[in-house]
Amino acid sequence: MSPLIVLLFLGLVSALYATAGQAGGSGFVAVMTFADFPSSQIRTTSFALNIVAAVYSVWHVHRAGLMDWNLLRRVLATSLPAAFLGGTISLGGKSYFLLTAALLVSASILMLIKADAQENAKVEPKTAWLAGGITGLVSGLSGVGGGVFLSALLILFAKVSPKKMAALSPPFILVNSALSLAGALITGARVPIAVVWFAFAALVGSAVGTAVGLRWMSANAIRRVLAAILVVGAAQMVLRALG
Repeated sequence: MSPLIVLLFLGLVSALYATAGQAGGSGFVAVMTFADFPSSQIRTTSFALNIVAAVYSVWHVHRAGLMDWNLLRRVLATSLPAAFLGGTISLGGKSYFLLTAALLVSASILMLIKADAQENAKVEPKTAWLAGGITGLVSGLSGVGGGVFLSALLILFAKVSPKKMAALSPPFILVNSALSLAGALITGARVPIAVVWFAFAALVGSAVGTAVGLRWMSANAIRRVLAAILVVGAAQMVLRALG
């Protein structure tokens, strides 16, 4: 896959994920897997792109006054140390792809289960702490940012609306990806220099997708988009692991 094609696909992935309030980590991983990137670079590059894509979305949802700061603080209390810990754990190529594929399929199934979401649903502190810890560890291990997993857990078990999760996910992804990347760098992992160009594509895609998602995407559409992109990403990872 040529560098220009990689940039195009990264931008498209970022835009698609941003419509659902996500940074695009699992999609970034899938694109880099398809482009035959070394497994040692995929996770750290994805963390870096998550940070860039999430920064714009955080600014946008904050300006729109959509942020639930109390819920965010609760999930971050456990997710941050878990994300750092996960970032320090480096899995081998095949193990990494198979584990990440399994996580994405699990999240897609959760997203397709219909739940009676409520616009003003109250999340118990224990639920927020548990969801944050699980998602933070998953984020650090896989490089997917964690927003899709947090969304699946809170929509299903706490009846939080997809629209609310679309606003909560960007800041969650931003800080978790930063902590996960820090953990990975401490263990000797590196980010390739080409990430500068990839980051530009991710930023443009995030700007386009965020505008579309906040204005025109319904709750059901958000759920379907997340489920579909997770399954596609998982399939590509399995093919890479078995290839």
